[in-house]
Amino acid sequence: MLLKIETLRTDKQKERAARLLDDPANVALRLAHGAYQRIIRCYAQEDRRKGKGVMAELIEALNARGAAPGCPELAVLGRTLKRRMGDVLAFFDREHSANGPTEAINGRLETLRGIALGFRNLDNYITRSLLHTGGFRHTIQTHL
Repeated sequence: MLLKIETLRTDKQKERAARLLDDPANVALRLAHGAYQRIIRCYAQEDRRKGKGVMAELIEALNARGAAPGCPELAVLGRTLKRRMGDVLAFFDREHSANGPTEAINGRLETLRGIALGFRNLDNYITRSLLHTGGFRHTIQTHL
């Protein structure tokens, strides 16, 4: 329920989230959830230039010293986002950008790696990988 954007929650979910986030024992959760919701709003902006500006401000705020007292994970996130700020903000400069193609290739590589597991000999591993991917098709002689 906390992974949903606030506007998509039902009344019951909003009530449960409020109870959970208002609990003094959940200060770190409240901070992390607030940052998460702000990040979602940046990506949901219709005006990409405005979204980029808000995201840059958010990254600077998360990276500020003492920005997340009691939540060291959020401080680490702030440092990581600051280090990768150019990459994060590049999304807003290029319309329809996504990492789907990269994830698809990675998925295929993982599948291939799983198929060729158990081979101790590198030549056998390469041969099995090529068989799976069709790498030997051009060398198969069908006229015999």
